[in-house]
Amino acid sequence: MKKHILLLLIFFSLKPFAQENLDGRVLAKEARETIPLIGANVFWLNTQIGTITDEEGKFSLPYLGTEELLVMSYIGFKSDTLSIKENRLLIHFLDESDSESLDEVTLTKRRKAIQKSYFEAQNIIYVNSDELLKAACCNLSESFETNPSIDVNFSDALTGTKQIRMLGLSSPYLLITEENIPMVRGASQAYGLSFTPGTWIESIQITKGTGSVVNGFESIAGQINTEIKKPFSDVPFFFNFFTSANGRQEANLQGNWKINDKWSSGMFVHGNQRTEKIDGNGDDFLDVPLTKQINFLNRWQYINSEKGWVGFGTIRLMQDQKQVGALEFNNENDRGQNRLWGSEISTNRIDASLKIGYVFPEFSFRSFGFQSAYSQHKQEAYYGFRVYDIDHQSLYTNFLYNSIIGNTKNKFKAGLNFSYDRYLETVDTFYFNRSDSSLGSFLEYSYDNLENFTLVAGVRLDIHNRLGTFVTPRLHLRYLPQENTIIRFSLGSGRKAANIFAENQTLFGTNRQINILKNGGSIYGLNPEKAWNYGASIRQIFNLLGSGGDITVDYYITNFTDQVVADWESEGQILFYNLEGLSRANSFQLSIDYNLSQSMSLRFAYKNYNVKTTYDSGFLQLPLQAQNRFFANFGWESKRNAKQAQWRWDLTCHALGKQRLVSNQRDPAGSYSPAYSLWNSQLTRAFSSKFELYAGIENLGNYKQLSPIIGVEDPFGINFDTAQIYAPIFGRMVYAGLRWNL
Repeated sequence: MKKHILLLLIFFSLKPFAQENLDGRVLAKEARETIPLIGANVFWLNTQIGTITDEEGKFSLPYLGTEELLVMSYIGFKSDTLSIKENRLLIHFLDESDSESLDEVTLTKRRKAIQKSYFEAQNIIYVNSDELLKAACCNLSESFETNPSIDVNFSDALTGTKQIRMLGLSSPYLLITEENIPMVRGASQAYGLSFTPGTWIESIQITKGTGSVVNGFESIAGQINTEIKKPFSDVPFFFNFFTSANGRQEANLQGNWKINDKWSSGMFVHGNQRTEKIDGNGDDFLDVPLTKQINFLNRWQYINSEKGWVGFGTIRLMQDQKQVGALEFNNENDRGQNRLWGSEISTNRIDASLKIGYVFPEFSFRSFGFQSAYSQHKQEAYYGFRVYDIDHQSLYTNFLYNSIIGNTKNKFKAGLNFSYDRYLETVDTFYFNRSDSSLGSFLEYSYDNLENFTLVAGVRLDIHNRLGTFVTPRLHLRYLPQENTIIRFSLGSGRKAANIFAENQTLFGTNRQINILKNGGSIYGLNPEKAWNYGASIRQIFNLLGSGGDITVDYYITNFTDQVVADWESEGQILFYNLEGLSRANSFQLSIDYNLSQSMSLRFAYKNYNVKTTYDSGFLQLPLQAQNRFFANFGWESKRNAKQAQWRWDLTCHALGKQRLVSNQRDPAGSYSPAYSLWNSQLTRAFSSKFELYAGIENLGNYKQLSPIIGVEDPFGINFDTAQIYAPIFGRMVYAGLRWNL
């Protein structure tokens, strides 16, 4: 441990010195969003010194001094020549070319809605707002239906909540952040993904394998980061309305104001409801919950590019209510009675955050940032006679410093962060009260030879009141044996404190008895969870028949050295205990992306999961996990005319193999679910860049799980169980909506 601390002190004491570089971003406006221009040319006039922009539109090149002319160009856009009077962070927007004034033929390339990283050492998939428009993604949990990297599962037969998995592991083993601030964690694990409306999202970044040490120690299988739309770049006004055949209506109203050349503000309002009672399978239970949600967000943005300051302040208020259970259940008359089984889940949440960044004007490669966030998540819920209430207050702060060592090939990030979580839980007649606090320091070193090799190595030292003092190492490598072949490797550890009730709220939709087999650990009498994740990825870019595409093969292994096992194997009870034996998740994915033409694209993926854990009854495959999954997506869009009118159509298929079922009165020992396929499609008509209508169908084949609720005839009996779900409960769903912006 002393060696690790000494190593940190040595690195923190380094003083960077180097040649000056000019850093910046090249962006463009497209409809109602800001997009990075990838591969734009940036060079000094009358010199051979230049570069191209990366996936985020960023560039860095030597600074030649004042009064030099910098040229920016990109196919399909007007070139700009800028007079650079000082070295400061440069953010520049290019305008689209006026096609009517051009005599020559301009070759353009269709911008992909999902892009895989090329320059980064980490295996990152970038998802922009165009991809989110391809499905009925009313919220973040529904934003991955057309993305093969994330698996969307059904959590139970009551709430209609969708759970996501990556690399064969559920969302508690992912670090889910919003603008790199931890967001969906603790009390919000079950429903938190449904609290971010899809129209608020500007982009999503999905990182496979352990993430950066900058963001914490909790990332085990990967990280999902969402970026919320920025007031300075979003459209002044946006309205969206959505309605569906399962009784859901949704409205979004967004406005942005530029107060002056430095200050901007945005106001987002979201509301949804489902008031129609639907029971398509005739079991006298609601197929989808009755819901009401109101969501409000206000953010302020400050930019002073001359002095190098940027800042964001955000506050969000959210209220969500769900009623599930028997079709005729009335909360005023039937709660606490054994006539009809019903449940209500009421959540109130407040989030506030502050982000400040500074780039040194004279040394644009040097910057620091400060993040601070506070949230309170208060949930009150009953399920028949069962009760689960949780009040979770969280504080997070992070200080980050960026600079270089010697030259811009060698960069580092260093910083400190502090987090505090307070949990108050009521579980039936038991009460749990705990506080978790952590103070951590981190150092991440990056090397890029600007040709074919990139390395990112990081280490964290954390002092946690329950997890103890520990070191978290992470390593990411990228190598290009040739220009169109990218090989990546990652290795790292992660750990977390298991929130066994918040992460397994489906158990309250059962009458199973809860048994915690304690061994003296610090969290519910259980030890913290620890795992190592390592994997490799090979991506081959190709050109076939004049069109581009790529083939990617990923293989990741997660080995748990400590894990809290949620054991559903014994009928009538659920056991929680520490792992004694092996627990691993092996994930293989083969994916192919190909642009059939300028207007058509094809995306295909095959995934194989070998996820096994040592239970008291043996070393078994994870239940309700398809070992084989297939994914295909076909997209077509017409060329926009002079009025920017356009047609867009998408067809997506998810094919799931058989899933192991735990033994119960419905499913005998050794049972597996049948394999099945789900087809989704959407058609969009854009009448201009400002107005469009869309309609779609989810579950075209109307596939439904038969008898989803076990023991439905006796909902207060010991065998009642709504958690054994492997397929949709609600069948075919038709929806329609409109989008309008100014």
